[in-house]
Amino acid sequence: MNLQDKICVVTGASRGLGRHFARALTEQGATVYGLARSADDLEQVQNDLGPDAFRPLECDVRSEESVQRAFQSVTSGAGRLDVLINNAGLGHHDDVADASVEDWDAMMETNARGVFLCARAALPPMKAQHESSGFGGHIINIASIAGLVANDGLAGYNASKFGVRGFSLALMKEVRDDGIKVSCVYPGSTDTHFGSGPANPLQPEDVAETVLHLLESPDNYLVSEVVMRPLRPRG
Repeated sequence: MNLQDKICVVTGASRGLGRHFARALTEQGATVYGLARSADDLEQVQNDLGPDAFRPLECDVRSEESVQRAFQSVTSGAGRLDVLINNAGLGHHDDVADASVEDWDAMMETNARGVFLCARAALPPMKAQHESSGFGGHIINIASIAGLVANDGLAGYNASKFGVRGFSLALMKEVRDDGIKVSCVYPGSTDTHFGSGPANPLQPEDVAETVLHLLESPDNYLVSEVVMRPLRPRG
């Protein structure tokens, strides 16, 4: 896909990996609709990337109504949707015996339900594009290495991210004949605001470059999963 003039949605766009995804896409000439709960943080991103390149949309991905409003704003304003990067997520560190139901629900609702709601909202415009042009679009779900490898103290986060993997693989099979790509990305420890990691983590701009590589691949070329880790995590 040539990203020039493409319409992209990035969830969790106000900080961390989402902010880097938005920057990488706009640098390739795409228009990014950035979704997040904090309007103030989104405004800062818009000031950084430019009002034409980055369009902020306040949205809580846990809410069906909020997601529907946001995607309606995208399609009514832009007339199409080419890329969805499901990036919004959160995690809590607790042993199961000490974990709260509130923290468990927050992870499941954001990390798994949010991915489902946003992907579901993206499918109608992408399917319509396939009917008119032969290629629908690309959905990239940002999971985590914690969606492949279990960790003590992260049972809830593991469960939500393993769920993202299962959802992504099933959705990929459902919509590939509609010209829609689905890829799931599993970053290892990355230098963002989330948690404490190794001394030598992945850099978020490198993760963003990998996502760009997936998006810019030929239309009939699908990479369904990508796993990335720091080579020397201890430096």
